[in-house]
Amino acid sequence: MGDESSCKVYVSTAAEFSADGFLRPLWIIWKDGRRFDIDRVVHVERAASRKAGGVGLRYTVMIGGKRHHLYYEDNFKWFVEAKTSV
Repeated sequence: MGDESSCKVYVSTAAEFSADGFLRPLWIIWKDGRRFDIDRVVHVERAASRKAGGVGLRYTVMIGGKRHHLYYEDNFKWFVEAKTSV
């Protein structure tokens, strides 16, 4: 069995700005074309991805009843951490 590590997977993301300036992601498109709606945003903080590298706003979101991290980098790109087998 191989070891697992993480990498960045950039995703297309729809987001909206509220009247008070809050950036809220609505859904993502995975690399195979599947769309996943974001049920809710649980928490937002500036943080680094310790698994895949990179820094920006880390959104803790609920998708399909599961908690995930979605990052918005300073280069205006969205990514998630994905597991890769080594």
